[in-house]
Amino acid sequence: MEVGKVLVYAGLFLLLLGILLLYFPKLFAWFGHLPGDIRIEREGLKVYLPLTSSLLLSLLLSLLLHLLRR
Repeated sequence: MEVGKVLVYAGLFLLLLGILLLYFPKLFAWFGHLPGDIRIEREGLKVYLPLTSSLLLSLLLSLLLHLLRR
């Protein structure tokens, strides 16, 4: 696949994802609040490590790219 086509498809995907997040924010409200996501909030300190969400996103993107390569 040519680099230009990949960039166009990636841009379209990001555009659609941005529209979904803008107009349907509750659709993705669960993302970032999964079991395994670490959140530490103390006075003067906020740390957020979305471990489970990152793994899930990586898995979904890997499956999508695998399907697109076939």
